Amino acid sequence: MRRARRAGVTGVSTAGVAHAGLLLAAGIFIAGCSVGPNYKRPSAPSATKWDLAEPWREGAPKDAIPKGPWWTVFHDEDLNALETQALAANQTIKISIARLEQARATAAIQVATLFPMLNTSPSAERQRLSGNRPTSGVPITLRPATQNNFAVPFTVSYEVDLFGRRRRSIEAAEASYQANAADLENVRLLVTAQLAGDYFNLRELDSELKILTRTVEALQKGLELVNSRHSGGVASGLDVAQEETLLNTTRTQAVLLQQQRKQFEDAIAVLVGQPAPDFHMPPRVLDAEPPGLDVGLPSDLLERRPDIAEAEREMAVANAQIGVARAAYYPSLDIFGQGGWQAANIAKLANASSTFWALGANVAQDIFSGGTLRAQVQFARAGYDANVANYRQTVLGAFQEVQDEITGLSVLIQAKQSQQLAVNAARRTLDISTSRYSGGLVSYLDVVTAQQNLLTDEQELAVIQGQRLISSVLLVKALGGGWDASSLAAVQVKPKAKDIVTP
Repeated sequence: MRRARRAGVTGVSTAGVAHAGLLLAAGIFIAGCSVGPNYKRPSAPSATKWDLAEPWREGAPKDAIPKGPWWTVFHDEDLNALETQALAANQTIKISIARLEQARATAAIQVATLFPMLNTSPSAERQRLSGNRPTSGVPITLRPATQNNFAVPFTVSYEVDLFGRRRRSIEAAEASYQANAADLENVRLLVTAQLAGDYFNLRELDSELKILTRTVEALQKGLELVNSRHSGGVASGLDVAQEETLLNTTRTQAVLLQQQRKQFEDAIAVLVGQPAPDFHMPPRVLDAEPPGLDVGLPSDLLERRPDIAEAEREMAVANAQIGVARAAYYPSLDIFGQGGWQAANIAKLANASSTFWALGANVAQDIFSGGTLRAQVQFARAGYDANVANYRQTVLGAFQEVQDEITGLSVLIQAKQSQQLAVNAARRTLDISTSRYSGGLVSYLDVVTAQQNLLTDEQELAVIQGQRLISSVLLVKALGGGWDASSLAAVQVKPKAKDIVTP
């Protein structure tokens, strides 16, 4: 719809204000219905329950995820401090916050169209008119003249929302604002989950490094024993070589793990907004246990996942755009008032005889557009269909993520139990092999093999423990991190008096 056409120097007098007010009131009164479909959230595919396998039921005490700082369920003070830093300094989050402010401003611009527009442009002019100026063919005697022109004009205009174009535009802007709010929550969830995952990866490497350090110390003592026996003629040079090989291989693993640890440390530095060269975390063995989580029902995801909420709000935006496109089929009505004060003598500017005013209305209607309007409606409908498909795909992806992590945690619980048994058996094997070697019953190869098996099993147990915590983080992320879509109801643009009158 077009804006009202304005005269060059205009304004509103006392009488003009009254007439303009009547016209505006009439315009508001005759504002009609909103064309286009009213929004209703489409259905999405949903399962009735999760596929839970034993021992998940026994292993999950059904604790709720905390609202807001979900990471506190891990009871790790270092992690809590890092998450607080990330929320305050992460640049990706700051980008999303700025985009949310842009969306709020865009919505405010649309809401502002509900109010009339009032403009003024006071002017003061002194001019000299030529004595030979044109006279439009009428023979008259002219003389040069010098005169003043003082004017205080006002223009008020209002577009009557007859068919809901502006209301649909506001509806779309509000939904877009809410979609950006959901996107911000999703970015916060992704950043905090990534940070927690990197943190537990780093701590898992700390556990592996401690195992390697302990193993190196044990192998050094073993090498001293073998060297001593070799010097006494009891052990062969092969025994010494085998122990040296395992010792140096273990040292090499420790060096390579240090490189991996540094990479995770640098990744954490970026997430918390610090330069990687200046960021360091002292090593600490992973000793946390995965928390029990209440996964709820599959249908709960529709309200708990911010990315699903964002996709749903994008559908509302696309639905409102259909109404905007359909409104272009109908005429637009602009009401305007013009008036003010004009005088050649500034002392007489405020006199009643110096007032002027005009009221009017414009009606505009496209008669022939070559199919443009129909194509715009078709474009809007296709955009809505695409958003519906994207919403349903997001829901399906959410179900997959939760189910994958539930299954993964079930497998890791069983894997930890069996791996712990393997570590216990490997320790017994090493003790027996060492004792039998000391008694001359077996070669040192049996001891070296037992040492290597114990190292491998202990490392695998540490990896499983770290993966359990990382999978718990991913499950919390898949469940929405304790967020609730009801918070989006508060994300609305409500204009204040100062926003309305401020230019």
